[in-house]
Amino acid sequence: MIHIAEAVRDTLWPPRLGLRARIFTFKNLLKFWKDYHEYTRLTKSGPLPEYKHIYPCLGDNTGETAIEISYYYQDAWAFEKIVTKHPPCHLDVGSHHKFVSLLSKVVPTTMVDLRPLPVKLDTLKFKEGTIVNMPYENESMPSVSSLCVVEHIGLGRYGDPIDPLGTERAVNELKRIVQPGGDLYISVPLDDANRIYFNAHRAFTEEYLNQLFAPFDICERRYIFGNCYGDKLQPGFGTGCYHLRRPL
Repeated sequence: MIHIAEAVRDTLWPPRLGLRARIFTFKNLLKFWKDYHEYTRLTKSGPLPEYKHIYPCLGDNTGETAIEISYYYQDAWAFEKIVTKHPPCHLDVGSHHKFVSLLSKVVPTTMVDLRPLPVKLDTLKFKEGTIVNMPYENESMPSVSSLCVVEHIGLGRYGDPIDPLGTERAVNELKRIVQPGGDLYISVPLDDANRIYFNAHRAFTEEYLNQLFAPFDICERRYIFGNCYGDKLQPGFGTGCYHLRRPL
């Protein structure tokens, strides 16, 4: 019964949970008990779940799959682009670990991140490093990605040093290591003006990004605004996905 008491305390009554969220959670808890009693009623033979092993998972019973839409679209976009190009090797800097792990199964991939991974994968190489000072020579990499990363640099969110020019330094460092004719895949928040959502992330106008990405060519642009993914820039907050290429 201790597990149940803890579940009620942690999921039903956290101090900052609003009234509507409490009601939603309480309904899910009632459904949990209804399902539990139905399970025990239908069990004619075999073991019943013990109270000490009860593990309420409240809130997973949703009408649709819960996802982070920007990551869903941007990771699929970059994965397809990189796999189609199939470079001899690929370097990712700070993108989501699931994206990098899957990519490493089809393209030789090295991941650079400020925080080491707590697990190992035989297909994925890892280098601990910072996006503003990477351990690679100038113009040395044929293919580089960094998805939803540069907007965080310098805000301290992930333990990095405070730096008002963190994004600019990160983009310049990414561009530095891409070889002539090489590809760079970046995603970044967009907004109607350059804004700092301290200490979560920054957002930028596309006009500013065009200046920041120069002299690289922009081979492709894709946009995520709400649930919409396409090639049309819209007003308001969203995410831009950019395939860049260093001129020969």
